[in-house]
Amino acid sequence: MLPLLLADAAVPEDPAAKFIRLLTVFLLAMWVGFEVITKVPQRLHTPLTSGSNAISGITAVGAIVAAGSVVSVFGTTFGLVAVVFAMINVAGGFVVTWRMLQMFNPKKK
Repeated sequence: MLPLLLADAAVPEDPAAKFIRLLTVFLLAMWVGFEVITKVPQRLHTPLTSGSNAISGITAVGAIVAAGSVVSVFGTTFGLVAVVFAMINVAGGFVVTWRMLQMFNPKKK
C-alpha cells in the first residue's frame, strides 16, 4: 500500500484501479464507523454527538473547498450537496447539545 501512496504523480493511473482503491477506503471507513458507533453505550451517544460538532465543522469546510475548486457542474453540485448535509449535521449536533444541557437546568416556575 505504501508504494501506491508514494507513486510518482507523472505516471498515469488506471481509472478503474483508482476507483477500486477509493471504493475500498470508503467501505473500510463505513465499516469502522459502524463498529465504533455500535460499541458505544447508549448513555454516551449525546456527549459524543456534541463532541463531533468540530469534526462536522471540518467536514463543512472541506465540502466548501470541494464545491469551489471543481470546475464541472457535476462536481460543484455534489460539493453543494455535501455542504448542505454537513451543515445539517452541525445544526443537529448543536440542537442535541442544547437539549442535553436543558436537562441539567433547574426547572423555573
